[in-house]
Amino acid sequence: MGSKVLSLRVDGELLDRIRQHAAKRGMSVQDYVVRTLIREDFDERFQSSVDETEKLGRAPGIRWPAT
Repeated sequence: MGSKVLSLRVDGELLDRIRQHAAKRGMSVQDYVVRTLIREDFDERFQSSVDETEKLGRAPGIRWPAT
């Protein structure tokens, strides 16, 4: 799979916060943003799977994230 370019316009204050979060983890801003997007995508897909399972009546009451 090849990589593509995504360009974003970000408020300066938000970019500063992203830089701080990335620095705390020893990551570049690019790596931090990509990992955050991947994690969010996984959470969303996992919740969709749980919802579909609930519709089938196999796992009632499971919610993501668990509370």
